[in-house]
Amino acid sequence: MRLFQNCRYYPSLRPRLRELTDHCPTFAGKMDVFLKFRHAGCHILKPVDQRAESAFFAYGDDIDVQRVWASEQGLSSRATPAEILKAQIEHHRADVFYNQDTTGWPSDFIRSLPGCVKHVIAWHAAPLLNVAFSDYDLVVCNFPSILASIRERGARTDYFFPAYDSELEPLAARRDRPIDVLFVGGYSRYHRQRAAVLEQVAALAGDHVVVYHLDRSRLCRLAESPLGRLLPLAEHRRPETVRSIARTPVFGRDYYEVLSQAKIVLNGAIDISGEDRGNMRCFEALGAASLLLSDDGNYPDGMVDGETIATYASPEDAVRQVRRLLDDPEERAGIARAGHEMLKTRYSKDVQWKRFEALVASL
Repeated sequence: MRLFQNCRYYPSLRPRLRELTDHCPTFAGKMDVFLKFRHAGCHILKPVDQRAESAFFAYGDDIDVQRVWASEQGLSSRATPAEILKAQIEHHRADVFYNQDTTGWPSDFIRSLPGCVKHVIAWHAAPLLNVAFSDYDLVVCNFPSILASIRERGARTDYFFPAYDSELEPLAARRDRPIDVLFVGGYSRYHRQRAAVLEQVAALAGDHVVVYHLDRSRLCRLAESPLGRLLPLAEHRRPETVRSIARTPVFGRDYYEVLSQAKIVLNGAIDISGEDRGNMRCFEALGAASLLLSDDGNYPDGMVDGETIATYASPEDAVRQVRRLLDDPEERAGIARAGHEMLKTRYSKDVQWKRFEALVASL
């Protein structure tokens, strides 16, 4: 299999990536730095991680970096992002195109991929929006309810999952964890249930070390700006209790470092996921051997309340669970260790890659 994995990253990460890659003149050098930084490391497939000749990795929407590759290959400086990405796919002779940026590439792009591509697979675990899922041979994620909605649109779907990133192993051994409760993630109108939990737990900051690294939506940033405060956008502003402890977003290894300092990692699903659970934060928190405290729901195999994770039923219950777990360090540490060991074996990169190979073979 000659694999081409295409991803995207949050716009707020771009300044950090530029800081890390400005000294790298080549496309290969920049991509090596990207991969070592470990953004979304649980989604990086094994051949990409191992820098196998049969695998190619790109952030197709990062036009600055993509144009470095285009220049190296003698393409026109006016080549569009779509032209560059197609040229990369053809140059690699990829027979499997794995796209984790379904909203970034329209139907006409997917339908006009180079002839070497035999199978087109998409990962999608977000609001459905206006994506032509039927253009793909297969759409995957680890949220059955989202997959069911995509099947209703005429697409073939199957279950796939993030993996344990072994780069977390040294950090998981950390015992000195000064942060009592940590949340790292997005804050937007898609996260109403999560926002209610964040507000309740933030009130514990007077007695405990509660840290939120929040990536605000554009509407949230506007609502909290001086101009936005004159507009009817109150529902998009964060409560003062949340704003008072909010810090700038962190990603990749910077995020891993913060995870390793946390006793408890707070999680809350986005509203679109229904009762399904298992977002990336679950895998990342368990990978760092922090205790994952997340909302009730249907979790991936191995994630069991009271054994490998802890769950809450409401914002008020989340506060009760935080207090209880901080008061019982032995139980907290035991659940965290069990969660880490479960993830290492059940969701390793080897297991993830074998599943991907099986999915391709089924097409």
